[in-house]
Amino acid sequence: MCVTILALETSCDETSAAVVVDGSKILSNIISSQVDVHKKFGGVVPEVASRKHLELINHVVEESLLEAGLEFGNLDAVAVTYGPGLVGALLVGVSAAKALAYGLDLPLVGVNHIEGHIYANFAVEPGLEFPLICLVVSGGHTDLVYMEKHGSYKVLGKTRDDAAGEAFDKVARTLGLGYPGGPLVERLAGEGDPESIKLPRAYLEKGSLDFSFSGLKSAVINYLHRAEQKHEEVNRADLAAGFQKAVSDVLVDKTIEAALETGVSTILLAGGVAANGRLRADLAGKAGGKSIKVNVPPLILCTDNAAMIGCAAYHKFLREAFAPLTLNAVPDLKLGEERYEGNFRRIVF
Repeated sequence: MCVTILALETSCDETSAAVVVDGSKILSNIISSQVDVHKKFGGVVPEVASRKHLELINHVVEESLLEAGLEFGNLDAVAVTYGPGLVGALLVGVSAAKALAYGLDLPLVGVNHIEGHIYANFAVEPGLEFPLICLVVSGGHTDLVYMEKHGSYKVLGKTRDDAAGEAFDKVARTLGLGYPGGPLVERLAGEGDPESIKLPRAYLEKGSLDFSFSGLKSAVINYLHRAEQKHEEVNRADLAAGFQKAVSDVLVDKTIEAALETGVSTILLAGGVAANGRLRADLAGKAGGKSIKVNVPPLILCTDNAAMIGCAAYHKFLREAFAPLTLNAVPDLKLGEERYEGNFRRIVF
């Protein structure tokens, strides 16, 4: 069965459209980034992001079909991220997808943004064997997820405060590096010694797989403030390296712990922070020592993109898990939920 899906992603500040066949063959993946627009504000401004999506959505759809060498008549379904994310940004993608599905008389597939990040791994290795542990790390999410089969998610741990990517952005701002923070902190950290400045690791209570990065972020800020009060010079590269290592240590240790507790032999890494070289290397190294395989998508599929949404949508298409044309944006959508027209349904397997 050949299933061709046009997917849209507008949950934050990337306007993206992609054409994906059978959940793994990516014919196109057009991403229009707004980084330069938001850089001057030091972060994403929701209203600005929404307006840019309105300007760009039709263009990225046209370009995705052109690059794929297809026409609207070749499509079998339209998929879209409908949460979580910025409500105004989500609404642009959802409205466009509903219009396309209605006009073309095609099924509409609503996809959870976090689910999309997970399925970026299946775009590279469609034959991944269950069960799986997935670490999703981004600007808005830090989740440890157990997957028993397609569409089945059990959240084993999540952040209690700042997400890992959010902490990177805030530390970058404190260090005067700018936006987006993750790549800038990583670049500076490459020049420093991660062992030079000792920073705390929040492992929380025994047995917990939750995360907390607020204290680490505060420790970096306090370190800089104390040095400023004492008129001491700070090696910012060492501080960035120490911070990055502290984040990586906790993420890696808890992910390995989750895999060992559940008897899982494959770990998936997903989300924007999955592009971090230190995290990728540390996780692969420590997991390898436990005979656990680590699967990481290519960098282009780590950040927000529509191809990952198309990959996730394919497996929902096979289950005929279609959304009604009354689909709305759900900014607080949880993994494993489907919410249509205010109705809530948690998927139980």
